[in-house]
Order: sequence, then C-alpha cells, then structure tokens
Amino acid sequence: MSLIASLATGLQTGAHTLVPALASTDNPAADFSDTPWWLSLIKALLIFVFLMINTLIVIWFERRVIGRMQQRPGPNRTGPFGLLQSLADGVKLALKEDLIPKNADKVVFLLAPVIAGSMAFVSFAIIPMGPMVTMFGHRTPLQLTDTPIAVLLVLAVAGVGVYGIILAGWSSGSTYPLLGGLRSTAQIISYEIAMGLSLVAIFLYSGSMSTSQIVASQKSLWFIIPAFFSFLVYVVTMVGETNRLPFDLAEGEGELTGGFHTEYSSLKFAMFFLGEYVNMFTVSALATTMFLGGWQAPPGIAAINEGMFNQGWWGLLWFAIKLWSFMFFFVWLRGSLPRVRYDQFMRFGWKFLIPVTLLWVVAVAFIHGAQLAFFGANTGTASIIVVGVFAAIALPVAWIWEGKHEAGIVRVEPPEEIDPFAGGYPIPALPGQRLREPSLQGARPLGGSADQPALTDQENPRG
Repeated sequence: MSLIASLATGLQTGAHTLVPALASTDNPAADFSDTPWWLSLIKALLIFVFLMINTLIVIWFERRVIGRMQQRPGPNRTGPFGLLQSLADGVKLALKEDLIPKNADKVVFLLAPVIAGSMAFVSFAIIPMGPMVTMFGHRTPLQLTDTPIAVLLVLAVAGVGVYGIILAGWSSGSTYPLLGGLRSTAQIISYEIAMGLSLVAIFLYSGSMSTSQIVASQKSLWFIIPAFFSFLVYVVTMVGETNRLPFDLAEGEGELTGGFHTEYSSLKFAMFFLGEYVNMFTVSALATTMFLGGWQAPPGIAAINEGMFNQGWWGLLWFAIKLWSFMFFFVWLRGSLPRVRYDQFMRFGWKFLIPVTLLWVVAVAFIHGAQLAFFGANTGTASIIVVGVFAAIALPVAWIWEGKHEAGIVRVEPPEEIDPFAGGYPIPALPGQRLREPSLQGARPLGGSADQPALTDQENPRG
C-alpha cells in the first residue's frame, strides 16, 4: 500500500506541475482582459448581422455567377441588378403556408430546423476576424471568444448541427426524408473523421488548438505551404460537410425529391436554407484561419511600412477577401460538377481520404521531428526530404497494387455480330459491331406457343 500511495502522490504532484505549464504555453493569443460583458454582446450581435447580410449577398451572388456560367441572366428584376431578390425570397418564405404532415412527430419536427439553424452560428464565435481594435473606448480583439481547444469546439458543434438534419428526416414520417437523414448520418460521420485528421497537421505545426494562436503562428509562413495536403483534404471534406454539390446527397433532388427537408415549408424550410449557407461561411472561415493566415495581410502587403496593413480594422478586409474566395469556390463547384453517386462518395471517403490522411499525419510528425532534431527552423528542407521518402515508398506500392488489380480483371471482348432483338427489346450496336441479318426460316408464329412466346409487331417483319 505504501508503494501505491507513493506512486499516486508522485503522479498527483506531476499532474499539478504539468497543468500550469501547459496552461501557460497554450493560452489564446487574443487578450480579452479589457472586454466587458456588454461589449461581448455587441460583438455577438455584429457577428449575427455580418452572417445574415453575407447570406443574403451570397445567394444573389451564386445565382448571378451560375447564370453567367450557364449563359442566362440570373435574377435581374427585384432591385438594381436583382440585388433585392434574396430579400424578396425571404419575405415570400415567411408568408407561405406552414404545413406539418399528419404522421410527423410534431415536437421533433419543429425542433430539427431550430437545431440546424442555430448551431450554424455558434461556431463563428471562435473565429478571429481581425487584430486588436478600439471599440467604445476599449481595446478588444475582433473575435467573440477563444479557448485552448477552440478548433475542437467547431468540430463538436458541427456534429451537433447534423442532428437537425437527422431528426428532420426521421420526424417527417415519410420515406424520402428518412433516406436523406440516413445518408446525412453516414456522410457527416465519414467526412468529419477525415476533416479532423487533416487539422492534426496544423496542431503539430502551431503547437496549439487555439484559433488566435494558430493565426499568430502564421506570421512568417502560412500553413497552406507546409500542410498543402491537409488543405486539399480539408477543401474536399468541407464540401461534403455542408451538403453542397457535388456532395449534396442528403438532399439529392434527382432521387429523393428534396431529401430530409421534403416535408418542410415556410420559415422551417428557411432555417435549413439559412443553416446551409452559414455553415459554408463557417467552414470557409475555419479554412482561412487554419491555412491562409487568418486576418493577416498577404506577405507582400504585410511588409509595407512595418506591417501597417496588419493593424487595426485592416485585418477585417483581408479576412473578408479570403472568406469570399472560398465562397466563390463553392459556387464554381455547383455550376461545374454533377452530383456523384452515393457509393462513390462513401468509397472515396473511407478507402482513400481517411487512410491517406493518416499517412500524411505520420509524415507531418516525421517532418516536425526532423525539423526539431536535424534541420532546426528549416521547415522547407524537412518537408521536401520526408515527403520525398514517403513518395519513394508509396509510388512502388501503388504501382504493384495497380498491376495486381489490372491482372485480376477479366476482359470480355464484345462479339462482332449481335442480334438486335435477342432479348426482346431493340439493342443498338456498339462501334465496330454489325447487326445480324434476320432469317425468315426460324421465324416464330404471331400467336406463339407454350414454349415459344409470340412475336411482337416490331419483331415479326425482321424474323
């Protein structure tokens, strides 16, 4: 007992000494000491207004850009250049009849859009939109709050938000919404794993999960360069997380008529619509924070006049430009790519993204270790050497696997001559094939027999 007690005492003492050390090194870089509670409420209101106005703008922007891509005008009736069309659509949704299906679970049916819409706003609270500024006589960061595990908060809130989609599909009491909810469940679980793994590299490079610390650690080099593969994986997963084309399989208008929100109308449908677009802004803001230096100016502009454009309200401008670059990417994808099949989407997530991202996390760990042990602060040299070693191992393995896969494929050559009515339906010939000429000798009678079906009017003239 004395040995166990001494070990427990040692562990407790070590834990007490370790926690302050971690707390001192992983505190957020943002300073909220001069931010009273009423100023936090004002900043929360400003974030809400910022997201609502940007949602109205991006709906108009999306319709105009896709209209240009598809050689049609887009909205051009309500307001100058159609700018008030989004506002008119919102008024129309509010005035539409509110219907609830007879077999729906009414409480959950009403709760689902509230969850989906409200959770979309929560994640934006930890996004740093600018440096320290002066507001109403107080020095405060352009950020509502920050914690040592702020990025995990975003992932957790995204996981809660998907409950709105799942509950909407289940509570509607209809087949298509239920299938949409099931698709959403598997989709979000699959791509949240890859998204979380893609962010591990950023945690290793910055040494923190605090968003303000991550932005501060990109002062000399944006993480999109050393963590380029994590950025590519994150871009794919953020499209899957927001149910946007080509990954909008939870809605799937072509086969599910509208998916999880088929039975919703009026403001309840508007809440899902609002949640989707606010989620687009949230994942875009997180990508800006994690990979593009957050609110910091581009390297060339940041060097002007000792960082003049990295101070004050200038950060909000650079943040908005980067944010809207991702929003244009969302719109561009929707106007360019068709929807993928569900089995292709899930296979890509589980059999490619997750295994490859795991390998990338291991590679980044080696890069970080090599940087600390051999190359000092030379991240570029460490990255090139470690990525080269992994590529030298991965390419032969992929070549061998592809050769075995090709060897296992049995290729069946199409016949040179086919009977177009062999299966009872007219079948066109493939390129290089010829149609077999009909023969009247083997023609079946029109009436047919017990073991020989009757010929149709189209088959009889051809024998």
